[in-house]
Amino acid sequence: MSLLVVSLLLASALIHAGWNAIVKSGEDRLWSISIICLAGALAAVPVALVLEPPDAASWPYIIMSSVLQIGYCLFLVRAYRDGEMASVYPIARGSAPLLVTLGAALFAGETPGLTGLSGILFVSAGIMVLAFRNNGADIKSVLAALAAGLFIASYMVVDGLGVRLAGSAAGYAAWQAVIAGLLIPLAITGIRRQIPNMPRGKEGAKVIGAGILATLGYGIAVWAMSLTTMGGVSAIRESSILFAALIGIFVLGEKMTVQKMTGAIAVTAGVVLLSLG
Repeated sequence: MSLLVVSLLLASALIHAGWNAIVKSGEDRLWSISIICLAGALAAVPVALVLEPPDAASWPYIIMSSVLQIGYCLFLVRAYRDGEMASVYPIARGSAPLLVTLGAALFAGETPGLTGLSGILFVSAGIMVLAFRNNGADIKSVLAALAAGLFIASYMVVDGLGVRLAGSAAGYAAWQAVIAGLLIPLAITGIRRQIPNMPRGKEGAKVIGAGILATLGYGIAVWAMSLTTMGGVSAIRESSILFAALIGIFVLGEKMTVQKMTGAIAVTAGVVLLSLG
């Protein structure tokens, strides 16, 4: 995996940790995630229109991925209802790399080498160490987070397969952002039977900005899966938990413990191994 791909995926991970923090801190999390998705979709529309469209064979994957992301968003919001971000986030993200690797092996015939497999295991183990703190999330939040992780793995495998049939990786990523970004708020509106209020002021600007960045961040991941293995992309992107830990320490003033340090080191080691594999 090239240094450019690893660097862009690390940037994607940082973006992901940031927009999850915004969702977690919001008073109405379903509203926040709806506007984040809608803002990302609107930002992706002009990009999608000027890029080469994806081939017809990839469109079923775009639709399937978008539907799976509805489930991911709903379970993520449910997990954040009672669980702390420091517990929910790493459980959801930490379960994904191994599931993506398994899915890629079953459906795409991707078998990682020893170095790449070691990297995936290090990243996943490190994230899970960060998750299971002494005051971890309640059982319902843990189960919701694990369900979110299953949806993450599912839509990443679907997108990994779809982007390789698209002809244009950038076109696939753009249209996937448009479709998913419109379907998710539509689904949430249907569940609530109420249209979300448009954001205003500082909070609104923050949510809209998060939506644009979130779309860019996942677009990077989809593009990377057209160049390298799904498991490797997923594992490096899940290093976002390392950024979440750093945000907690240096921005939120959380205490650095031996457990957090061990998990952070394991994640970093895994990223290095993946870049070499």
